Amino acid sequence: MSGSNQLTRSMAVQVFLAFALAYFMSALIRGITATLSPTLSKEFMLTAGDLGLLAGGYFLGFALTQLPLGRWLDTYGPKRVILCFLSVAVLGCVAFAFAPNFVGLLAARILCGVGVSACLMAPLTAYRLWFKPESQLRASSWMLMTGSLGMVASTLPVQWLLPQTGWRPIFGLLAGMVLIAMLALAWRLPKVAIKPDTSQEGLLASYRDIWKHAYFRRHVWLGFFSYGGLMAMQTLWAGPWMVQVSGLTAGQAATGLFWLNVSMLVTFWIWGSLNPTLTARGWHADKLISWGMPLSLLAMALICALGAEVRWWHWAMFCIGSSFISLALPAVGMVFPKAQAGRALSAYNLVIFSGVFVVQWGVGLTIDLFKHFGLSTVDAYRAAMGVFLICAIGGYLRFVLDNRNMQNRFMASQPAPQ
Repeated sequence: MSGSNQLTRSMAVQVFLAFALAYFMSALIRGITATLSPTLSKEFMLTAGDLGLLAGGYFLGFALTQLPLGRWLDTYGPKRVILCFLSVAVLGCVAFAFAPNFVGLLAARILCGVGVSACLMAPLTAYRLWFKPESQLRASSWMLMTGSLGMVASTLPVQWLLPQTGWRPIFGLLAGMVLIAMLALAWRLPKVAIKPDTSQEGLLASYRDIWKHAYFRRHVWLGFFSYGGLMAMQTLWAGPWMVQVSGLTAGQAATGLFWLNVSMLVTFWIWGSLNPTLTARGWHADKLISWGMPLSLLAMALICALGAEVRWWHWAMFCIGSSFISLALPAVGMVFPKAQAGRALSAYNLVIFSGVFVVQWGVGLTIDLFKHFGLSTVDAYRAAMGVFLICAIGGYLRFVLDNRNMQNRFMASQPAPQ
């Protein structure tokens, strides 16, 4: 390793693969509730609100750790932090396997969220520290591709295994796979000297410069509703919609989720391949997000309009259109100096996963509310997604207006031509 801490190509590949295995497991654990939702709903008599809260518990655990996680990443480094966190994920999987009731499931789900909450932030921090700038967007997109592979594994493979073992042993298997990922990380991640944090600032105060940064604030509402909404739909509500609105069987819904996640895997692979070329030609993250995100809004409007006619490819259209927002996370990280990379990334991740929790639970509560007022299941789902769409449009418009105001201020600050 050079004095600048940048890794050789061979070492960078090994580091990426070790992190990718851990993130694969994180995504598998994240997405498994969509596949298991019919089974868990039947066994524990869950309402739509209960199901949304259970799936959202994972993201609540994620959100709770983000601020201390960012500071720990900057203080102790990615290797030490991710290994400590993954040990909690093992406990969460075991607890879920033995949960006797809904409260036990929710507590275990929160533990799982806490445990895997470093699986993306640790590698993105490491890439900011160890990878060349032109490699960071590519590595980020390919990490998300790995996550999509984990989401694929959470669909048909889980659905095929379910009748053979039941859902509880599956979580015991997940715990063992997380342990294997921990061994890979302990073996392949380099030991890097971290400058001790001598600051006497409190936890919240250490984030002051990040919260106040104009670029960070520009992305907040878009990240909350659009990035959060992408993950909320992909990891939960696309599945119940297929079963309860489109009338598919659990097996057919799992097949639909499988192809939905395959489409996202291909999408993130393409992003990783194209990012260096797009950047070189002036297509920076904000420009791509501004032009691309309306595709997701149109796709969600189509889903609301079609109702029972929606199939997996409509959800794939929404998720692919939403993939433009994935460029925001590494872009935010690169705006800040390396010493603040962990905190900047974790602060934005807090925004995203707070959004996932609110959208997942909020959609479930809204469905129950509309059904209480007499709407059919199909119309209640359509109305709840309509509410989400309005929020997503508001977040997008705020982002576009903030960008325009920033450009106008920049132009006004330039000296007049002589």
